[in-house]
Amino acid sequence: MKGNMLEALIRDAKTAPKSFGYKLKNNLLTLENQEEALTSPKWAYEFANYIPGASIKVCQEAVIKSPVWAYKFARYIPGADIEVCQEAAIKDPYWAYLFAKDVTGADIEVCQGGAVKEPEWAYNFARGVKGANIEVCQEQAVKDSEWSYLFARHVTGADIEVCQEGAVNEPEWAYYFAKDITGANIEVCQGQTIKDPEWAYLFAKYVPGADIEVCQEAVVKSPEWAYRFAKYYRSRC
Repeated sequence: MKGNMLEALIRDAKTAPKSFGYKLKNNLLTLENQEEALTSPKWAYEFANYIPGASIKVCQEAVIKSPVWAYKFARYIPGADIEVCQEAAIKDPYWAYLFAKDVTGADIEVCQGGAVKEPEWAYNFARGVKGANIEVCQEQAVKDSEWSYLFARHVTGADIEVCQEGAVNEPEWAYYFAKDITGANIEVCQGQTIKDPEWAYLFAKYVPGADIEVCQEAVVKSPEWAYRFAKYYRSRC
């Protein structure tokens, strides 16, 4: 009885319709499967990539419904319409950045317009894409304290004063800005850092030119950091 059931299961498995993924993995796809491929941007890309004779134009129409697959299509599929794929890819800042960075024929200015919608990718665009407009990217990057700091630290041509204005909105990044960025205004950074006892302590300890007395006034608002502050400076006497 068990043997008959097993035979039936094997027979059914052999005759059951195979998924697109199964057919792709086992090299069972033919041109007749193109319509099935068009139901998913991923499958449309895979079909165009692996099946000789696939209609690039038709597959591309399905692919551009997704920024990630639009980027991959433009990068890896010969005959892809770069402009059409780009229009889809730039709807997501991350893929707009990668499109400009990796795809031959990409319009840097158009991709930049998509990338700078988020500070993180504005920073990465300025740092990683040849021909990026540093001023435009910086304008968006400085809307976030962390990316303001990183922009000043890693992007050639960054305006230190402008980046500082963005970084000092949070004590943590005001501290790092003063500590790591040549040309930082120590007094301005300190004024923001001392809003938090922990960062005030670290500022006094690690930033040359810090006003120890001013930092101490902030540190003593917290027993933990007041203790650490006193212990550190006592050990230096």
